[in-house]
Parts: sequence; structure tokens; C-alpha cells
Amino acid sequence: MTITAQDIVSLSTARAQLSELAEQVKAGAEKIITKNGEGYVALVDAHRLDYYHRLEQAHLHLLMLNEVRQGLEDVAAGSTRDAREALMERRQARTRA
Repeated sequence: MTITAQDIVSLSTARAQLSELAEQVKAGAEKIITKNGEGYVALVDAHRLDYYHRLEQAHLHLLMLNEVRQGLEDVAAGSTRDAREALMERRQARTRA
């Protein structure tokens, strides 16, 4: 969705016209509310916000799956080492530093 100049509203205007802005948002618009000329908050439909949250969660799951895939590839390639040994080496390096 494209944000237009009409979708950018000052906080004082938003206070005065909240019901009207809420109806526009419910109809599909998104509003950026500014404070002192800078973006402050957004007014979006509750269902759309839920959708955004689900997208974010799905993205995180994909990132985690990618990390798992990379880990399995490392194991298959023999590019791993024992975690206890690696931690011990780090501790020893810290005490030397």
C-alpha cells in the first residue's frame, strides 16, 4: 500500500479527527501521525496489524530454519567442533589477555 500526503496527519489533527481517521483506516487506509513534524505512530486496522505480526513471526521462523539448515550442512561437511572445547579455549584466551 502506498502512503500519500493525505495519509500523513499531525497529532493535533489526529486528536480532533480520530473518529474520521479511524473510519478511513477501517476502509483500508493507513495513517502516519506526526509529532513536531516527524513520524511518531501509525494508525492501522487491527486485522492488518495482526497480519503484520504473523508475517514477522513467519519471517523469524524462516530465519531459524535457515540457521538449522546451515548447522546441518556444517555437520555433514565436518565443519563443527565440540562446544566444550571451544568454550575452554575462549576461557583460556581471556585469562591470557
